[in-house]
Parts: sequence; C-alpha cells; structure tokens
Amino acid sequence: MKDLDAAGLDCLAALADERSFERAAETLAITQSAVSQRLRSLEAQVGQLLVVRSRPLRLTEPGKRLLRYARQLAALRSDVVRELGVQSAQAERLPIAVNADSLATWVLPALDPLVQRGMREGFGLELVVDDQDFTHDWLRQGEVLGCVTTVPQALRGCIAQPLGVMRYIAVASPDFVARMLPNGLGAANFAQVPFLVFNRKDDAQQQWVRQAMGLRSARLNARYVPSSEGYVNAVRMGWGVGVAPELQVRPLLASGELVALRPEVQVEVALYWHQWKLGGESMARASGVEGVPGSRVAKGAAVARKATTPEGGAPPALLDQIGEALARGARDALISA
Repeated sequence: MKDLDAAGLDCLAALADERSFERAAETLAITQSAVSQRLRSLEAQVGQLLVVRSRPLRLTEPGKRLLRYARQLAALRSDVVRELGVQSAQAERLPIAVNADSLATWVLPALDPLVQRGMREGFGLELVVDDQDFTHDWLRQGEVLGCVTTVPQALRGCIAQPLGVMRYIAVASPDFVARMLPNGLGAANFAQVPFLVFNRKDDAQQQWVRQAMGLRSARLNARYVPSSEGYVNAVRMGWGVGVAPELQVRPLLASGELVALRPEVQVEVALYWHQWKLGGESMARASGVEGVPGSRVAKGAAVARKATTPEGGAPPALLDQIGEALARGARDALISA
C-alpha cells in the first residue's frame, strides 16, 4: 500500500456520508461512474473491499478504518489551507457527535460564536445526535472527528478531556401528580406509573428508580418520546414522569409548571469531549497505515505537521477550537466533575 489517493479518500468519505453512489456523486460534483472508478482504485490500492454495495450502502471494517484517516486528513488539509490564507474551493464540514440533552441545553450556545465565524470563513459543523453512551461509537467508526460522551478512556490516537456533570431529576406536572400520585411515588406503585423514556438506549429512568427505590433492577411502564424538547413538553402536558436534566427543567420548576419528585434522588452523568489528534504520527497510527516509508501518507503527514507549526506558533486547529468552545460552555452550564 504505497499511495493513498486523496480523491479516493474524499470519495470514501462522501459515500459514508450520503450512503448512495448517486448522492455521493452530487456532493463531489462528478459522475456516478467516476465515484465507482475512484472507489475501485482505492480498494485496489489497499487490497480490501471498503464498501458493501447495498441499499443503503455500508462500509466494511477496513472501510471504517480508512474513513477515520480520510476524515482526519481532510480536516488537517483544511487547517493548512486556512493557515496559508487560501480560499477553499468548497465549504468545510466538521462532523461531531453529541447527546440530545446536551444539544437541547448548553451545546448550541457554546458553539454559536464558532459557527457564526464559520459562516464568514467557509466552514461549518455537522452535529450527529445519539445517546451519550453511544456517541463514542461514531468516533471509533470514523463517522465523526469528535464526540461528547460518557466514556472516559480515549481511543488510541485520540485525546479526551472532562467537561462536567449533567444532573438528572424526576419531574412531573402538578396535574399528573394530583391525578396519578396522590400518595407520592414509591416502591408499591412505580411499576404502574407511566415513565417517559427518550428511546431504548436511554437508561436514566432505570437508574433513577433503582436509586430511589433501592432496587437492583426495575421494570418500568415506559412511554417513548425521542426528542429532548418534545420529552419535556410531554412531561409538562402530563403524559408521565420524566427524568430530565435539571438544567433543562429549571425554568419550569421555578414557574410551577413542573414539580420535582423525590428531589434528593439525582442521577449524575459525567461527560467528556473526545477528538482525534490531527498530527503526523498519531494520525498515521489511528489510520493503521504507519510504517510505510516514502508513502504519500507519511510525506503528507510530515508536510502538514511542519505547516501547522511555523515559527511563532500557529493558531489552534479548528477541531481544537471546537473542543475549547465546548469546554468553556460546559464550565458555564455543567457541574464541575
């Protein structure tokens, strides 16, 4: 594997994003046959199948490993272009994964100054939403360059930093409490009471009930509302008991639209920011293509490394700036870990 063609890597990333040859061709402004040709050439270079031609198409495990490298190389290349003051031919897009509750509360204000600057300078963010216990999978599979997650350990080739703790409390509408919980919520009745759950990955309600009732396991009467804003609105309308971020429901508690149930019981979720290190050796290790002397990968990493560390120092890479913005926003919104 001597040369990894940049156009082929861009093609792989477009296929991963669009999940079809037709849409990938539109994104790259080339024909579908050109997409197929570039992919076949890249597969021939690495000697492995990278994409399963299904509907929607999906990446193989080697394809996911190479996608990680393609994402990192594209971000590093954009940083160098910005450093040189050259106008990029197309808008840069940096994908990151965040959990829905963070997105509904503190992430957008934290990222807003950077996004506003990006509209002037030609870059933008793509936010992928998943449960905080699963956003890390998006990073591991190469779909995103960074993520907000509950996983504390960094992947090889990544860095991780603590953001803070998001506190969850149980809430309900006053009408729901009067109608369904006249004697309160306890071990004798919790199984019959409707509990609102974000989706089947969400276990905050289970954690709260186990903690409140002193149980090792609990079976809930679950009703699913897969939207953070919709979830809180459903609680406010009396659809059931919700276990929501205290940060999100604080105004509704102050106004009396919601009441806290067993306020002494709280579920604390520690959050971390993970991102790939966009530097020569670590980038090559993360992609699994290090140790190829004289290859275009090794040469490109060395050139990029020099380009991003000129005399007098360079501004932080855009991915680093995203991490810094999230860290600042978390300090203002979350509980210190």
